Amino acid sequence: MTREEKSIAIEDLTAQLAGTNIIYVSDISGLDAETTSSLRRSCFKAGIKLEVVKNTLLAKAMEASANDYGELPSVLTGNSAIFIADVANAPGKIIKDFRKKSDKPILKGAYINSEIYIGDDQLDALATIKSKEELIGEIIGLLQSPAQRVISALQNQFKSEEVA
Repeated sequence: MTREEKSIAIEDLTAQLAGTNIIYVSDISGLDAETTSSLRRSCFKAGIKLEVVKNTLLAKAMEASANDYGELPSVLTGNSAIFIADVANAPGKIIKDFRKKSDKPILKGAYINSEIYIGDDQLDALATIKSKEELIGEIIGLLQSPAQRVISALQNQFKSEEVA
């Protein structure tokens, strides 16, 4: 790879990093072609971009980015792939699902809304993070519950008055 090609690759990675707040870094080395294709299909269906990257280029892109990736560049050893998503828990769920059949992908770290998660032991926590839509749904449900009880009580009161 020439210096110019590296520069272009770093610019592309920097632009990708700037366009998202959710990045998972994992090791998918050792997966056969069929399993890797299956992983890519699952990611595509879930709206996740999966890309194998060179560690040095990703580290330089993180350095050039406006985001603070903290210790995340320290996990860039061996083979690395990045999962870029719009939903915080989606890559975690995909990785966890694939781990039922294989010992890979191994989570190296993640950057989610300015928070840094390092290590494969964080996978369970990341897979259960609630998305923004899920949180909004729960809040709406909680807010509607008391209002529905009041309306139901009022309706019952009016019905009992009509009967009397």
